[in-house]
Parts: sequence; structure tokens; C-alpha cells
Amino acid sequence: MKRKANKKDFLGVLHYLGAARKLVNFPKQRTIFTQGDSGNSVFYLKDGIVKLSLTNETGKEAVIALLTAGDFLGEGCINSAAPKRMATATTMSATTAVEIKKDEMIRVLHEQKEFADRFISYMLKRNVRIEADLVDQLFNSSEKRLAGALLLLARYGKEGQPETIIGKISQETLAELVRTTRSRVNVFMNEFRELGFIHYNGGLQVHSSLLNVVLHD
Repeated sequence: MKRKANKKDFLGVLHYLGAARKLVNFPKQRTIFTQGDSGNSVFYLKDGIVKLSLTNETGKEAVIALLTAGDFLGEGCINSAAPKRMATATTMSATTAVEIKKDEMIRVLHEQKEFADRFISYMLKRNVRIEADLVDQLFNSSEKRLAGALLLLARYGKEGQPETIIGKISQETLAELVRTTRSRVNVFMNEFRELGFIHYNGGLQVHSSLLNVVLHD
């Protein structure tokens, strides 16, 4: 008798399906793959933070997404019409991921309807999130972008409770993510702390009240 798949996360489903996979560990500031590379693997993030960025012909970089635990990475390789990596993936903290070979991922999607339905739903939601993040970069202030980035890193909305960010996130990294200067990040972080939106206690704890900054006009 087959056991039921764990419905709490994709990792349980992958284990249930017996998908060929391996656990890989990446240190901070490691490039997982580069824009233009041939793609032959999909990654499922167990922990850590990964930045997706695009670089134009003149070398200018734009950050298009931040991925954290529970996100897939590099899934574009399963599209035969676009076999090349469309962006560069770089770790922003020590990261652990499950690597799944492209052919195995395609097989699972073809053979397992439940998994395919959940994967499609996940991708649609993530694309909406990325589009919202890009609009945020275009139209919102540096302060709002920083607040949004901190909430994302803390997985706000997943459990409705403040969580400690795993790994140390430097102000230089935060400045890069929200496309502003380190000095402005420092001012905003001090302001957030004074207002009780964030707290340092063996790590950076982000409180749901920080959402007030994002929603404030």
C-alpha cells in the first residue's frame, strides 16, 4: 500500500515519488548558475537566500527576485524552447538545496497530476510576486522597498508570526537588493528598530508591524 505524500511542502512529494535528487550546499556569495548557461537541473531551496539577476550588454545588473526556503530555482530549463538560463543565481547566505535533474523533473510533471497541479499553482503565484516586486522597484521609495525586502526574507505571511532571518544579512547586501546606498539603509534600519518593527536578538527579527511602512502612502 502506497503511503500518502506529505502535502505541506514539495520536498515530501519528491520523496514520495522517489525522484532522483541530491542535497547540495552552497556558501554565501556562490554563483549557482550564470545567465546564458545551459540548464540541466532544477533546485528546491531548503534554506538560505538566492538572488536572481539579469545583466545587459553594458554589464549593468538588475535584481529581479529574491528566493528563499520553499522556492524552486532554475525551473526554466524544463522548457525546451528556452534551454538557456535566463538569469544568474547567486547565494546571499549559506544555502541548502535539493538538486533534481531536468529529465526527472519532466517525468514527474508528466506522470503525477497532483504534483504538476501544485507546481503550476506555485509558479503562477511566484510570477505574480516577482511582477509585484518589479513594480515596487519602479514606483516605491527606498524605505518601502527595504521594508518589503525584510518582510520577504522573514517569510511574512507564511505563518503570520515574526521569524528570525537565517544567516547574517549585511547592510551592503540590503542596499544592493533595494538599489540604494548603505548609508540610507543604515538610517532606515535604525528607524525601524526605534519604532519596534525589527529587533536584534542573535539574528534579525522582523515583526509584522513593519507592513505599516509598506502600506503607508
